[in-house]
Order: sequence, then C-alpha cells, then structure tokens
Amino acid sequence: VQLQASGGGLVQAEGSLRLSCAASGRALSRYAVGWFRQAPGKEREFVSSIAWSGDSTIYEDSVKGRFTISRDNAKNTVYLQMNSLKPEDTAVYYCAASSSPSWTLYPRRMNTYNYWGKGTQVTVSS
Repeated sequence: VQLQASGGGLVQAEGSLRLSCAASGRALSRYAVGWFRQAPGKEREFVSSIAWSGDSTIYEDSVKGRFTISRDNAKNTVYLQMNSLKPEDTAVYYCAASSSPSWTLYPRRMNTYNYWGKGTQVTVSS
C-alpha cells in the first residue's frame, strides 16, 4: 500500500487544520493507521492511531481533546482533524499503516507500522 499525507500548512495558534492520509494500491481497511510527527532536532513521535475498523482510537496525551482521528474506508483515507493548534505542534506529520497483529499491543511504536508515507509540514505561528 502507498500512502500520501496532505493538508499541512501554516496556521496561527488556536487555528485548525485537517490532514489526510490517502492510500493506493490496497484497501486501507486492511490496516490500522497511525499519525506520527517530527519536529526539527527531535525524534519522530507518536500522535494518534486508529484501528482498521475505526472502533478504537489512541492519542498522545498532549493532543487529547484537540486532535481527532477518523477514517473513511470507502474513500481509502484517514483524517487527522487538528484544532486549537499550538506552536509546539509544529512538525512534519507522517501517516503509517500497520497490518501487524502487534498493533493491538503496541500501537505507539514506529516498528509496528509496515508502510510509511512522505510527510506534510505543519507550522503553527504564535
């Protein structure tokens, strides 16, 4: 499966953006999908993830209540709605797909994910 993240941009603090992760090659419904981000000079970190069926979602503590992950398997797309953005959310955001059964145990680990897309830049100005 090939993944393409889009929707990034420049936004002021407290603004919103919606990221999309579009899949091609295989049905995204086969995969759990996660969002990760990497700020300059920092390691890539987990942001959120959603089960293949959409019935389970997980968030990193700093984005809980502000970000919402969802999926539309008919459109082969996963979304990350980001509200109340803060300057510390500035990063390159990556989506990744996992077909591994270990996702149920380790959804936050990067090595749980088999496929990665190129990132999309999110910049939040203060």
